[in-house]
Order: sequence, then C-alpha cells, then structure tokens
Amino acid sequence: MKRLYRSRTKKMVAGVCGGIAEYFDVDETIVRLGVAFLTVATGIFPGVLFYFVAAVIMPESSI
Repeated sequence: MKRLYRSRTKKMVAGVCGGIAEYFDVDETIVRLGVAFLTVATGIFPGVLFYFVAAVIMPESSI
C-alpha cells in the first residue's frame, strides 16, 4: 500500500513536493513548478499556507 510521505532525499525546503512526486511517480521539478504556479495564481498566501500545513501534517519518510 502506497503512503504519502515528505521526501528526505528530494527536498528543497521541507520535502513536500518531493514526497508528492515520489507518490505519483513523476519528476519533482514538475510538481514544484505546478505548486509555484498555483501559489502565484491564487494570490501567494493560500499556496504558502497549504505548503506549511502539508509540511506539518505529512510524516517524514523513514527510508
């Protein structure tokens, strides 16, 4: 069973985008660009809030 974790190896800030990329088996750069685009498109605060909440809620990978 697949679980969503923050990445330890593919991280720039907290590993949220790297974890999402590992879960969906896509390149982490694509996920980071998507998050950056959505953050700017929604007025920055909602995207930053989402990232912060995800970093707090998502457990870190044990691998």
